[in-house]
Amino acid sequence: MAHAHRTRPVDVGGARSGGLQAGPARHALVPLRLFLGGTFLYAGLRKLTDPTFLAAGGKGSLGELLRQVHDTAALPQLLDLAQRSPVAFGYAIVGGEVLVGIGTLLGLLGRLAAFGGALISLTLWLTVSWPATPYYYGNDLAYLMAWTPLVLAGAPGFSLDAALANRRERHGTQLYG
Repeated sequence: MAHAHRTRPVDVGGARSGGLQAGPARHALVPLRLFLGGTFLYAGLRKLTDPTFLAAGGKGSLGELLRQVHDTAALPQLLDLAQRSPVAFGYAIVGGEVLVGIGTLLGLLGRLAAFGGALISLTLWLTVSWPATPYYYGNDLAYLMAWTPLVLAGAPGFSLDAALANRRERHGTQLYG
């Protein structure tokens, strides 16, 4: 038996309801995405172009930073792992920050990009900024908390994820055609 009309799920947040709060609610995370995405992209590119950062030793190198924070880190085992190959680990950090930044800015795989950003921030908090006293002087914890809404909500507005979801909704489940 076919039903004459179908219902859509209720939108508790009001983003699709068309009310006065629909626009602001739908785009509330865009400034956070721009800030975090831009910051992580900039940080990754800055490290990539810094000849001293991607070195095993010397002033300003990742290798030297790893040695300096080893004894005060919450998880020195992470630093032990990174110290095995600081240059490779440096490139992994750079790659992660650039990919997280691009994904967040474009809103492409938004939740995955935000999860990557949160993971980088958590790792930095537990290693580099752990000894900051009081705790709120270490900015990595604040970045970790800032990533949380994007992990939960993804990139609902002004994003490639939203454009792809809209396309799928218009054309059924078919991605192309």
